[in-house]
Amino acid sequence: MKHRLTHLSAALFPAATIMVLAATLFSSCVSMREYESLQSQYSQAVKGWNLSKQELQELREENAELVRQGQAMTVTLSDMAAARQECEATVASINRSYAALQLRYDTTVENYMQQLTGKSRDLSKVNKLLDQRTRELGEKEKAFSVREQKLLAQQRDLESRQRELEQRTTNATQALQAKERELENLRSAVAKALVGFADKGLQVETKNGKVYVSMEDKLLFAPGSWTVSTKGVEAIKRLAKELEAHTDLNIMVEGHTDNDAYRGSTAVKDNWDLSVMRATAIVKLLLKEGPAINPQRVQAAGHGEYAPKKPNTSAANKAINRRTEIILTPHLEDIMQIITP
Repeated sequence: MKHRLTHLSAALFPAATIMVLAATLFSSCVSMREYESLQSQYSQAVKGWNLSKQELQELREENAELVRQGQAMTVTLSDMAAARQECEATVASINRSYAALQLRYDTTVENYMQQLTGKSRDLSKVNKLLDQRTRELGEKEKAFSVREQKLLAQQRDLESRQRELEQRTTNATQALQAKERELENLRSAVAKALVGFADKGLQVETKNGKVYVSMEDKLLFAPGSWTVSTKGVEAIKRLAKELEAHTDLNIMVEGHTDNDAYRGSTAVKDNWDLSVMRATAIVKLLLKEGPAINPQRVQAAGHGEYAPKKPNTSAANKAINRRTEIILTPHLEDIMQIITP
């Protein structure tokens, strides 16, 4: 704007000069050259004047715009002053809130510190208790470790014993199977040796791991007698010879009667006595005919009428119950040694 005012002043000054020159021209005679020069200056001054008028108008318009902008800025400044007052009020409110919060914070911190002090004491007690529990746990862990080692040792010992037992079981099973084969061979051999007496009340069978040689009284004894008959002696001789070949057998001779009452006039007074005497007679005959038989492996027993094979309800059943049984048991001490550590 300052630049435009300067330009306007410069334009107005030549115009005044032209007017003075024109007046001088008319008042005195000038040369043509001077006239043309003055005419040119006049034209330039008119152009400058017109331009100055145009610039003056623009300046007025610009001034009006600046006035309007000034007024708008005044309004804006007024709004900003109001906003500043509002901000100052807000800041004051915030400061008051901050002061209240600071007070609450300080109070909270103080309470927290008091609680923390109490918690620290409690924590100290807890730490002491924890240390005590840790020591106790360590001692228990040591005791548990010792016990665990003992249990592991016991487990290894049990596993070793189990393997040993399994081996013993296998060996015992094999030994029992061998005994069973031996027992079957014995039964077969005894049956073969006594084959001629099968129709005379003699029976050979295997039962419960033993060989039973059952002879009815009609083969061995006369009624009420304990003297072995001729046929009975022959059968016992054959049996004794066969048993001599089996030195590891246990021999049990059992006498049995029916339930008919026996009345004796000697020391043999009833069925108990009669069954024992018959068993003893067979034992003596076995040992006589089989001198290689070890007497320590031979036993005699009498059951009287109290171990019948069949009910004493008929003559046929009573004949079956009147019998002498020679029970042959394999020697099992070697198997027991296998089973028993």
